[in-house]
Amino acid sequence: MTQHQYYHDQLNKLLSFLVPEGVTTLEIKIDSLAELQTNAVFDYVVMSDLIGSLEDVLPILRNAHNVMNGRSRLVLTHYNHFWEPVVRVAEWLNIKRKVSRHNWLSVADVDNLLNLAGFESIRHGRRMLLPVNVPLVSWFANRYLAELPLLRKLCFCNFVVARIKQQLIIKKPSVSVIIPTWNEAGTIRSAVEKTPLMGSSTEIIFIDNHSTDGTVENIKEMMREHKEKRIVYASQLPQKGKGVAVRQGFELATGDMLMILDSDLTMPAEDLPKYYDALVSGTADFANGCRLVYPMEKESMRILNRIANKFFSFAFSWLFDQPVKDTLCGTKVLWKKDYERIVAGRKFFGDFDPFGDFDLLFGASKQNLKIVDIPICYRARVYGDIKIQRWQHGVLLVRMCVYAYEKLKLH
Repeated sequence: MTQHQYYHDQLNKLLSFLVPEGVTTLEIKIDSLAELQTNAVFDYVVMSDLIGSLEDVLPILRNAHNVMNGRSRLVLTHYNHFWEPVVRVAEWLNIKRKVSRHNWLSVADVDNLLNLAGFESIRHGRRMLLPVNVPLVSWFANRYLAELPLLRKLCFCNFVVARIKQQLIIKKPSVSVIIPTWNEAGTIRSAVEKTPLMGSSTEIIFIDNHSTDGTVENIKEMMREHKEKRIVYASQLPQKGKGVAVRQGFELATGDMLMILDSDLTMPAEDLPKYYDALVSGTADFANGCRLVYPMEKESMRILNRIANKFFSFAFSWLFDQPVKDTLCGTKVLWKKDYERIVAGRKFFGDFDPFGDFDLLFGASKQNLKIVDIPICYRARVYGDIKIQRWQHGVLLVRMCVYAYEKLKLH
């Protein structure tokens, strides 16, 4: 295998990971720029190491709009500018073929060009600590050492996934609010009465995990009292875990937008319009609640839980190549059509998550959705017991981090 072939094999492996299966893709090369004038629209447009060889990058990026829509993704790869001296020496020694020109663009340069061309970055990453084949050494360096924080900045290949800057969506979408319950009788009335009407219509779907404290009776009472609201009730399937309830609720949902609201109401139902606005304005594809910005009510989160949240925030931001400050907040909002894409691609991760949060976050990351944190004022629980078992679930979350590392980084 030639060194040239090794690099391109590794690059193709990266692109195969970034571009999901079953989507329409257009790869733009230096000799095929005219294809940007076609009337076709593609799910993904790939510019692999293209922008480094262009005299002017901005017109090509702007022309990419011709073959994209608001749901399309642009994938760019480019050389790390830190490698310029090494490449120059290799060319001088005739180890590498000389090129007439090359733009050694930094990550900030590329972000600025994308911004000027009407794009916004979703995720950044780096791969290939060694872009040449040294038996065993390259495999170990590129698979393991390349992800170490101090070494990843030295990787040869930078990549970015971007989308067209979104505009305000005029149409008012319908909304489904999924509320999993388990012995939360004291909060059902507030959940119904404080969930605001959003979009063209709002339905509230309760999935109850066989409560014994009168939760189901309270749900049915709310259905009788509030006939002006569409309230749906279903008993949770035999499998345990909030994740099962969320999936069941999503299957029953008829809305264009899917919301999860924890029945303990520690995330106020009145804050749901913040998530709605983030999606409708185009600011986010996936709105994720964040409890770690504003001061919390006393006793709303124990100190060890806060420390754990900080750790998982750092870990998953690194794993997803985009910032996610609070992975464990129960409220998450996304478009139903994006959820259907996550379901279609679920085989990549498998059925591993009893909570449901990480199934959605992992899927959103794999589908290159724009994840945006929504700061909330986190409240103390006013009824019932905390369902989280800190040590048992903490160990499970660490295992999820390892699992995500294997799936998202060791590809």
